[in-house]
Amino acid sequence: GFLPGSSPADMFSRCLRSSSTLFRRTALRSISSAPINPVITVIDGDGIGPELMDSVSGVLAAADVPVTLQRFSGPEELDVDEVIISLSTNGVGLKGPLHTPVRGLTPSRNLKIRKALGLYANIVPIKSVPGIKTRHSDVDFVVIRENTEGEYSGLEHNVAPGVVQSLKVITRTASMRIARHAFEYAQENGRQKVTAIHKANIQKLSDGEFLHCCRAVADEFSGIEYNEMIIDNASMQMVMNPQQFDVVLTPNLYGAILQNIGSGLVGGPGILPGSNVGPRGHAVFESGTRHVGLDISGKNITNPIGTLLTSVMMLRHLKLNSHATKIETAVFDTITDNKVRTPDIGGTNSTREFTKAVIDKLS
Repeated sequence: GFLPGSSPADMFSRCLRSSSTLFRRTALRSISSAPINPVITVIDGDGIGPELMDSVSGVLAAADVPVTLQRFSGPEELDVDEVIISLSTNGVGLKGPLHTPVRGLTPSRNLKIRKALGLYANIVPIKSVPGIKTRHSDVDFVVIRENTEGEYSGLEHNVAPGVVQSLKVITRTASMRIARHAFEYAQENGRQKVTAIHKANIQKLSDGEFLHCCRAVADEFSGIEYNEMIIDNASMQMVMNPQQFDVVLTPNLYGAILQNIGSGLVGGPGILPGSNVGPRGHAVFESGTRHVGLDISGKNITNPIGTLLTSVMMLRHLKLNSHATKIETAVFDTITDNKVRTPDIGGTNSTREFTKAVIDKLS
């Protein structure tokens, strides 16, 4: 936990420590309980991840949030199995980006975590931020992406020399589950429309099955408008007229594409929060676009807004609503003051300077 009686500056300095060692604390709770001081698995990740997790840790400390951080940091060779055990025990995680090289046959650690915990739904709210000038000023929609199968099934093999086959797996079980999650999310959050994204005109069986499931669930929610859109048209429509979207329901790859388009609409990859949820109550929170940022790693210029807002989503999940609102207000007040900004949104300040400005708003 965080030490009582420390000043925000002391806590900030302590939390912006070197991320060269591996910190572990034993989590002594089940995911079904509601502890006063929940334990959160924190995965620093690669690239800009450690800087972002330092920022969040400092803000959580300054806001006196009653949580304990079980932090995994250090070299890229992360013990994923140990992380999965921690996430399974704690039930809640905050995650930096994990790099998967393009070359070689290195398996994705992100996929291993998602599949081990059954994190089937990736939820990314895409909303204009007051004070960040963009082409569209009234963007407000949510992309809900199936997170475990599709083109990310990881089933590839060589059929013959020079011929490679990659299997796109779409199942009725996963499609029904993500469709129901999207409609229930719309119902619970006052959303009026769900748009299913597909390429069923070409991939008639796989995307056809996905649409069949979406339509079946839509029939159960008569109060919510339902429509469908082909992925290439949806990409164009999202750039030209994003106001038409409310809840966007997608298979795996299409969701990744539209989330990144959405990030460009509201200010870039450093803006969006995101979450991943599973059927057994597990939830892992991470930036909405999952960019590793290897080119700016260690330069103290990455934008922490998206990760700070991700922590706000996490606190609301934990029912720590007053702390969530306090941090969210401090972040937005810092943005609208227009005094401290990172280079990606037109400023010259560092990650630490922006974090310190948010902390100052908390006091």
